[in-house]
Order: sequence, then structure tokens, then C-alpha cells
Amino acid sequence: MWKASEPPAPFGWVIARLDRAISRAGQSTWQERLRSSQRMARALLSVFALALALAPLPAAAAFCRAITVEGAGYTLCEADAARDDIRLFLNDPTRDAPLGSFSNIDRLLMPEGKRLAFAMNGGMYHADRRPVGLHVEAGQEIAPLVTSAGPGNFGMLPNGVFCVTEGAAHVIESRRFAREAPACRFATQSGPMLVIDGALHPRFIEDSDSRHIRNGVGTSADGRRVWFLISDAPVNFHRFARVFRDHLGAPQALYLDGKVSRLHAPGLERSDLGFPLGPMVGVVVDAGTALD
Repeated sequence: MWKASEPPAPFGWVIARLDRAISRAGQSTWQERLRSSQRMARALLSVFALALALAPLPAAAAFCRAITVEGAGYTLCEADAARDDIRLFLNDPTRDAPLGSFSNIDRLLMPEGKRLAFAMNGGMYHADRRPVGLHVEAGQEIAPLVTSAGPGNFGMLPNGVFCVTEGAAHVIESRRFAREAPACRFATQSGPMLVIDGALHPRFIEDSDSRHIRNGVGTSADGRRVWFLISDAPVNFHRFARVFRDHLGAPQALYLDGKVSRLHAPGLERSDLGFPLGPMVGVVVDAGTALD
């Protein structure tokens, strides 16, 4: 808190000019008083402009929107890893059981005065909803990294890890992740990779007839931008991955899942229902944040 006698820089010089102008105005001619009034007006405009420039801006909420790529519809949710609170969710500590739903996450966040800006299923899981691969929450490893090939989409190497660090987020191929061991605040492993260093996964077939509702995540090279994508209708891997590479320009992208893919986007008045989920990923905001 500053006192009137001690204005904070950079406002001090403006206030000093106003003081001098006012003191001179009382002992000058009308022409001088007019010029002094003009100078005061300009100084007040400077104060106003400076105040606008220095005022803290409200944090923009992460948001979701509909997009169309190559004639197919998708919902795209974007986040800024340097600004937004991106988290992974699995278990409910108050019940010692998996959360399973977006509504349970919101219930868990309520005592913090928080809620989800958006969320989606965040990786593959076993029948009991345990993660198939690496899962990290608040820096604590809940399930270990898996680097071996295996059955199903998860084992279609290369697979990868979505890793949220302090101020950044990256999709990292799993074996590279094992070598580099980044310090993730939150992380989920899934597979296959969709985009690897700007190239599509080598096993994707352009005209494959394996089509499902799919969701995934991609990151920018600097780790700042994060794209969460879900298809509106069944698509194959090749077509889904092309959205990340060709439309979004993501050099790295990771498949999260298909068939069970669901999105919670209150700003779109959407919250998909279905069987209980395992890992979920989302952006957390203050409860009063506008999302539309």
C-alpha cells in the first residue's frame, strides 16, 4: 500500500507535474491557464493509459471449440502450460477408490474453490481402472513406466508419456523418457504415439477401416501450448494423427484412447456420460471463472 505523499514509480513524475501545473495556474494569465489545463489533461491521459498497461489482466480460461478438418468434426481444447493448472486424476483420497467420473473430480475440487475448465479420459487402464503405464500425480509415481512392446494399442511401439513439468508440458517417447527421466509433476503413459518428431507413427495405414471415437494430446516444441483433441465421429489413426501434425502443427502427439473417449467441457454445455474411467486429465480453474 502506497501513501499519497509517496506515489509509486512510475506515477510519481506525473503527479509532480500536476502539482506544479496547479500551483502555477493560480498566478498566471488566462492563456497560460489554458495551456496549463491542456498539459494537465495530457498528464491525466498518460496516467490512465499507464494504469491500463500495468493493471493485472484476468487469467484467460482454457477453452474448447469445435473444428472441422478434412471434412471431419472434432472438439479441440487448448491450454497454456505456463499459465494453466493442468492435472491428472485417478483416485479419490476421501474414499480410497478411483474417481471414475468428471463430476467426482469437481466434487473433489470444490473445497479448494476450484472446478474443471475441461477434462477428458487421460490414458489406458485395466479392468479395475489401474493405469496400464506410468501415472504421476503431484510428483508421486502411482504406476511405473512400461517400455516393452505388448498387445493392443498401448504396446504398439513407439508409445509415449504426456509429462507436465513446472511451466511446460511435453509428449515424450517412452524409451527416451526412461533415459532422460524428466521431473514430471503430472504424467500419463499411453500409446501409440500419433506424431513423433513431426512424422506420423510408421504403423498407421492411411485407408485403415479401424475407426473409433478417439482422443489424444499434442504439445508444441517449446512446451507451452497443449492441444487436447477428441473426434466427433469414428476416425482411423492416420486421419486422427494428421489433425495434430498438419492442422495444429504439433511435433509430438500421443493417443490417449478410443471407444471409451469422453469429454467434459462445461463451456460447451457438454459432459459425456459412460462407464467409470481410469486416469483423467484436465485443466483446473477458480470456481468463478467464466468458461463460455
